[in-house]
Amino acid sequence: MMKVRALVSAMLVLGCATAVMAAPKDPNMLPNLFPFPNPSGVLRTFSTTGKLDMTGPFFQDLGTNGRTCVTCHQPGDAWSISAVNVEKRFRESHGRDPLFRTNDGSNCNHDINTSTEGGRRDAYSLLRTRGLLRIAIDVPAGAEFEVVRVNNPYRCNETTTLSMYRRPLPSTNLRFLSAVMWDSRESSTQTGTTPIAFPHDLSSDLTHQALDATMGHAQAATPPTAQQLQQIVAFEMALSTAQAIDAGAGTLSRGGATGGPESLSTQEFFLGINDPLGFNPFGTPFTPVVFTLFTDRWAHTPDTARQARRRASILRGQTLFNSKPINIVGVGGLNDAAGLPLIPGTCGTCHDAPNVGHHSIVKALPNGNIVGPLNIGVSDVKGILDTRYLPVITLRNKSTGQELSTTDPGRALITGKWADIGKFKGSILRGLAARAPYFHNGSAKTLKDTIEFYNTRFTMGLTATEKEDLAAFLSVL
Repeated sequence: MMKVRALVSAMLVLGCATAVMAAPKDPNMLPNLFPFPNPSGVLRTFSTTGKLDMTGPFFQDLGTNGRTCVTCHQPGDAWSISAVNVEKRFRESHGRDPLFRTNDGSNCNHDINTSTEGGRRDAYSLLRTRGLLRIAIDVPAGAEFEVVRVNNPYRCNETTTLSMYRRPLPSTNLRFLSAVMWDSRESSTQTGTTPIAFPHDLSSDLTHQALDATMGHAQAATPPTAQQLQQIVAFEMALSTAQAIDAGAGTLSRGGATGGPESLSTQEFFLGINDPLGFNPFGTPFTPVVFTLFTDRWAHTPDTARQARRRASILRGQTLFNSKPINIVGVGGLNDAAGLPLIPGTCGTCHDAPNVGHHSIVKALPNGNIVGPLNIGVSDVKGILDTRYLPVITLRNKSTGQELSTTDPGRALITGKWADIGKFKGSILRGLAARAPYFHNGSAKTLKDTIEFYNTRFTMGLTATEKEDLAAFLSVL
């Protein structure tokens, strides 16, 4: 096991972008609500256990390559990794930190040179600049499509096992999940796991994910024990993480506001809690008012004029998120699932979970369509986002002969269905400021880039001020 004192020291360095923090008194424990500064303010994590025990298996080396769970799930990066801090780790370790391993950290696992620092810098360029790991996924047997060709700029051009480049999802706020992993592969019958259903038991899927991560990412020679897996899942499930202080607005949990991780830890959630297609198990109708964290009282009781301006912007951003009209068209998994070519909606139509902001349900419909994973165009080859650093994968429909190119087939690599190409689940929106870049492929480097994507994709007509306000709001979640 990595020495806990050294691990704490490393986390404090990597989790602190704007200030120097004092180490906790007990090197084996991270205090509840320990502050991790980032460019927007301060991130905190609340654990229902009262403190974060860093002697458990989440922090232990259970593999053969020096990695632990915390290698890719840093508390200062909202329990994911940020590209900025990955680059810091590379510089400080000269590319020898356990994060940098060729089994999945390098752009390809062959035809690379990691014997020199320059070679490692090139080999791990996607990890350094976009926070991307390479996930090797086999094309499912019996898939409705075949891979015609792969044009991978990093020479991983195999067509039976595809190299996908994806961001590590946060290992916090897990009790809100409706599916595990971007492509829901840890919640899918195709992989021997269980789709999450009401009343919402994730334990088996999270256990399977912890096993897969240990055997794959950490290259374990022997599987972790049932007790170790249970301890990893219990540790993760106890965590709630959110931005707690904004550099301009101040504390996000006083004066009528309910930001921060403590309020998040008590947020009500169940599958379908605010589903827009009528799948709320209690029949409660959908409301577009998804976020209610900030109030007029909070906005109008600041300490300084600067706080007043920032708080007003954040409140306007929350209102925009809840009410800005969006004509939703061409979204696979929504328009086709509902049988509606145009759905008048808002941000909350797809980010419906109250004060969390992701899909509250992943559900199979009688027609075979799946509600939850969506294709909004993030993997498009010639889309709005700059994805030129990603491979181009050309698929052919076996029945129709139609060809389609994408940078990532998404859920289709799990189900084998043509209709699932490019579909991904939406991630939980809390803690965004600490874990840039965004989307599964890191194609939006900033929150403003993310907003610009949606503005263009759905012709929202956002003004410059509205974009600023939305970015301000998203940065304090």
